[in-house]
Amino acid sequence: MTFTHLFTPLTVGSVELRNRIFSTGHQTVLVDDGAPNDALIAYQEARARGGAGLVIVEVAAVHETAFFSSHTIKGYEDACIDGYRRLARAVHGHGCKVFGQLFHPGREVFGLRADGTRPIAYAPSEVPAERYGIMARPMSLAMIGEIVEAFGDTALRLQAAGLDGVEVVASHGYLPAQFLNPRVNSRDDAYGGSHENRLRFLRDVAANIRAKVGPDMVVGLRISGNEMEHGGLEPDETLAAITALGGDGVYDYFNVIAGSSATTGGAVHIVPPMRIETGYVAPFAAKVKAAVDQPVFVAGRINQPQIAEQVIASGQADMCGMTRAMICDPEMAGKAAAGRLDDIRACIACNQACIGHMQLDVPISCIQHPETGRELVYGTRAPAVTARKVMVVGGGPGGMKAAAVAAERGHAVTLYEREKQLGGQVLLAQLLPGRAEFGGIVPNFTREMERAGAVVRTGVEVTRRMIDEAAPDVVIVATGATPRDPAIEGRADAHVVDAWQVLRNEANVGTSVVIADWLGDWIGLGLAEKLAIDGHRVRYATSGRAPGEGVQNYIRDQWIAELTRLGVEMTTYARLYGVDADTAYFMQTTSGEPVLFAGIDTVIVSMGHERNAGLEAALADYPGEVHPIGDCLAPRTVEEAVVEALEVATAI
Repeated sequence: MTFTHLFTPLTVGSVELRNRIFSTGHQTVLVDDGAPNDALIAYQEARARGGAGLVIVEVAAVHETAFFSSHTIKGYEDACIDGYRRLARAVHGHGCKVFGQLFHPGREVFGLRADGTRPIAYAPSEVPAERYGIMARPMSLAMIGEIVEAFGDTALRLQAAGLDGVEVVASHGYLPAQFLNPRVNSRDDAYGGSHENRLRFLRDVAANIRAKVGPDMVVGLRISGNEMEHGGLEPDETLAAITALGGDGVYDYFNVIAGSSATTGGAVHIVPPMRIETGYVAPFAAKVKAAVDQPVFVAGRINQPQIAEQVIASGQADMCGMTRAMICDPEMAGKAAAGRLDDIRACIACNQACIGHMQLDVPISCIQHPETGRELVYGTRAPAVTARKVMVVGGGPGGMKAAAVAAERGHAVTLYEREKQLGGQVLLAQLLPGRAEFGGIVPNFTREMERAGAVVRTGVEVTRRMIDEAAPDVVIVATGATPRDPAIEGRADAHVVDAWQVLRNEANVGTSVVIADWLGDWIGLGLAEKLAIDGHRVRYATSGRAPGEGVQNYIRDQWIAELTRLGVEMTTYARLYGVDADTAYFMQTTSGEPVLFAGIDTVIVSMGHERNAGLEAALADYPGEVHPIGDCLAPRTVEEAVVEALEVATAI
C-alpha cells in the first residue's frame, strides 16, 4: 500500500509535524515523583525514534486541586520543568515534536491521597458523578479565576522546558467539559446558564494561556465529540462549542475522541476494546473539520496505518492518534513509512497491560510487547556474548516470544510445537464472539520469529530422549496447561463438560446450561455469549464479585452489557459443589447458603488450569539449562508467559 497522505507534513500553528501520526496523551504510571523521569523519557523517546510525528505527553495537573492519582505530573510546581526539558530534548533528537497536556479532572477523581483518604473534588456545581461516587464541592468565582490562571502558568512552565505546544484536556467529562454540559453545570452566574456562559471557562483558559506563552507556542483542545453516556455531552452540543471556539482563533487545533469518565458506559470509550469498530470517531471529526479552519486530530481504535491513511485521505481529519498501536509496536510509524507492513506488530485492543495496568496502579505495558514500559531494562536488545543452541518446547505466545528474542540475540533457536498450528490457548480465545482480533497474536509472533531466524517445527511431540539427542545448551519449556478437572459430587449422574470441550465442539451441549466460572477470565464470559447467541438458555455463576472479574473493566463492562441484552442470567459469589441429573448445586461463597439451578441439561466448568509439568519433571537432571515459563510454570495469562519469555531469552 502507498501512503500518499499519512507521511506528508502538517503545519499546526507555528509548528511543522513531519507526518500525521501522533501518540495521544495517556497515563503511563511511570511517573512517581510529580515530574517526568527517566522511565517516562525512555518510553516517549521510543515512540519518537519509531517514527511518530508528534508525542503528546500525559496530563499535568495545573493546580493542587487537580488531584488525579499519585502518578500525575505536578505541572503547578517548577520542579517539573527539568524533567520536561530532558523529555523534550530526547524526543526532538529524533525529529519528533512534543506537546504537553494541561489538566484538571473536576469531579472525576478516583485516586486516594498519600494517607489513604479521599481528596475533595471541585466542580462547577454540586452534581453527583456516578462512576466514582463523587459529590463535588462547587467552585467559587475566586477558585475559577485561580484555576484559569493556573492553566496559563503551567503552560508557561512547559514552554520554558522547550515543549512545542500544550493541549487543554476537555475530553472524557473532565473539568472544562463539566462547564460545557448543562446537565452538570447548574450555575446561575457568568459561568453557567447560557451557551455563551458555559463556554466562558474554555475561552478564559485559552486567553490566559495565549497571553502568557505568546503566539509561537501551539495551543490545542482535546474534547469528546460524544461522551456516550446518559447525561453526557451530545455530538450537537460539542460541535456547537468547537465551532464557536474555532471562530475565536485562539486554539490552534482540535483533538476529538469519544467517551466519558463519569459512567461505566462512557468509560468504555476512553480506551475502546476490540468489539468497537476501528476508526469509529472519524465521522464526527469530519463534521468538526467542516466547521473550523484549524487542523483536526482524531483518535479511537485507529490501530493500523492503512486505517489512518484512509481517514486522512478522505478528509475526515488531519492527524491520527495511534497510541495503543505504538504501545504494541513503537516502531509502527517507521515500518509503515518504509513499506514494511508485514513487520508491524498489530494491537489487538485487549486492554490487559496498557489501560489494565494503569488501573492497577502499575506502569503500562503490552502483552505482546512487554518491552513497552520497561525501556530502561529491555529497550535495547543486547547481542549474546556466546551463541548457544536453544530448544524451545511449546508454540504458544510464551514459546514464540522466547524463540524470537533468543534468535534475535544471535542464538541458534529451534521451537517445537506438538500441534500442527502455533498459538496455544489463543486459538481457542479467537473462536469466541467478538474475540477474533485476539488471534492476531499468532501471526504477530510468527513474523517476529521469522525475522529473527528461529526454526519452527510443528506437529512434533518432544521427549527427554529427543532433547538428549539434540543436546541443546538451553531448553525453554513452554508446554502450557490443560483445564483443571475438579472433583464434583454427583458428577456421574450429570452431563458435565469443560470449557475447552465446548470451544472445540467436542461436547453435545444441552438446551439449558449453567457455566461454573471459578477463574473469572475471558472463557466463562465468552462461552456464555456464544451459547446464548446459539439459542441456549444460559445461567452463568461465578465465585467472583463480578462476572469476568479478572478481565479489564472496559472489556468486562461492555461484555456484561451484551450478556444482559442476550438474556444471560448472572450470579456472583457462587461456588459449585455438586450436580445431579438436572440440577447444579452452588454455595454462596460468603454465607455458605445453597444456590440451586434447576432444569439443567449441561454443566460447563471453567475452573482454571493445571500445568503440563511432565517435560519439566523429566528434565530434572538434564545437564544443560532448563527454564520453564508461562502456564507450565504456573497457570496465569498470556501476559505472564510473554514477560517470562522476554526475561529468560534476554538472560541466556
